[in-house]
Amino acid sequence: MKWNIVTDSSCDLFPSISDDGEVMVSSVPFVISAGNQDFVDDETLNPALMLDAMEGERAASRTSCPSPEAWLTQFEQADNVIAITISSQLSGSMNSAQVARGMAMAKHPGKKIAVLDSRSTGPELVLCVEEIKRRIAEGMKFEGIVLFATNYLNRVQVSFALCSFDNLVKNGRLSKVSGFLAKTLRMWGVGIGTQEGRIEVVGRVRGATKAMKRLLFEMGDRGYRGGRASISHCCNPELATSLAERIRQEWADADVTIQPTRGLCSYYAERGGVILAFEQGR
Repeated sequence: MKWNIVTDSSCDLFPSISDDGEVMVSSVPFVISAGNQDFVDDETLNPALMLDAMEGERAASRTSCPSPEAWLTQFEQADNVIAITISSQLSGSMNSAQVARGMAMAKHPGKKIAVLDSRSTGPELVLCVEEIKRRIAEGMKFEGIVLFATNYLNRVQVSFALCSFDNLVKNGRLSKVSGFLAKTLRMWGVGIGTQEGRIEVVGRVRGATKAMKRLLFEMGDRGYRGGRASISHCCNPELATSLAERIRQEWADADVTIQPTRGLCSYYAERGGVILAFEQGR
């Protein structure tokens, strides 16, 4: 195998291999724990059942990032490896990947391995993986692809909208009273991913329609001028489809893809939430 694009399971893509067998997209799983149940975030996970377990527990759920050994297994599969992790501000996944890179390079000094901090999650990684695949198909060399991917991640922005605050309440980040009122009033929290890789709530609106309008505003305000965008939804294909249609109406040359959240992004977005990634500028 010549290429392996490795992500942790914060990326809402499943493993695949190119038709010519030269490029593999692989994934190392997080583990989400709800009560005494552990859910491995791989191809077999049913996120809806995981959410049922989370919502049925009074205590907060938690996540465990991939081990260095899990990353190492994937790093040994190809000569050229590009790893992309969830934001290092949200998880220790990048640290694990960097440890694995050191282990792999000690065993195979000639191997080329780059570890990139997405400073994001979900659909931003989806966009970056697809762009890397395009550059490989064009014949770009390893060093050029790493530079391209680094710059690309710097100009992709992320916004999100949440309609469930159960996890925030259980983790103590939102009071029970505020959580109850938000649910009763059908409030949505709209937020962004910062350049540093943190999560910031920028507004609260009532109802899905206003949440969608706020997401569209954030896109334009943060530099979207058409081009690629990607929506990950947590058990809410209707909202994702409506949002994609609105984006295409606002920007004629918009190229929008939709995919369901895998386990980790389902944990963060909660049931009904959406995460949106888009290219800044053209």
